[in-house]
Amino acid sequence: MTDKAPRTNPGDRTYFGNRSVTADEKTSLVRNVFNSVAPKYDLMNDLMSGGIHRLWKADLIRAIRPRNGLAVLDVGGGTGDIAFGVLAKAGCDVTVCDINAEMLAVGRDRAVDRGLLSEPFWTCGNAEQLPVSDETMDVYVTAFCMRNVTHLPTALQEAKRVLKPGGHFLCLEFSTVALPLLSEIYDLYSFQVLPILGQMVAGDRDSYQYLAESIRRFPNQAAFASRITDAGLEQVRHQNVSGGIAAIHSAWRL
Repeated sequence: MTDKAPRTNPGDRTYFGNRSVTADEKTSLVRNVFNSVAPKYDLMNDLMSGGIHRLWKADLIRAIRPRNGLAVLDVGGGTGDIAFGVLAKAGCDVTVCDINAEMLAVGRDRAVDRGLLSEPFWTCGNAEQLPVSDETMDVYVTAFCMRNVTHLPTALQEAKRVLKPGGHFLCLEFSTVALPLLSEIYDLYSFQVLPILGQMVAGDRDSYQYLAESIRRFPNQAAFASRITDAGLEQVRHQNVSGGIAAIHSAWRL
């Protein structure tokens, strides 16, 4: 594994939702958000999306094209949805990496419930400094993680670093709604309904307020594609799902 020093200044300013914070503060605040929501994370995803997130993830898993022996790194995949879906398709070597120990604990418990005692492999680590060796992964996949990283360019450079030549980058992330009427309804839901739902179900209004704000601050489809290209990945494409509420981004390390 490459021994890397942090490539950014911890004192740099960034955003936690709509708040301006230092880089160190954001990393800590995001960790606290997911520590708080971990026990109800999967239930809240179902309630927030009406279960549609499962269809998006199914599309993402199909894009992976799972086959026996494929080395797959699922970044920010703490509760295991993507990993379990991949393993149900083929005997892949799946590693789940998440910065939140509480999310990983939920994922491990879910794995045991499914009778998966030796797979996937679970590791705690930061998307900006992955505990993974260079050029060891056939697929880097992430779902709803990238908007929470402190330094997006660094995380994308890490994705390239760990992929083998010919490796596939896949990212499912909330994006910019393409239809004006849907956008207005979505904004109303995100900022008025979602925090209340978070308070009622998870007992945490503030975390879900942050999640709504983080979606709006994330680059739109074209801007994120440019970031992926800047990181050195190629053949960058995206597919909107549900009118652009989310998008699946695909790229390759050539």
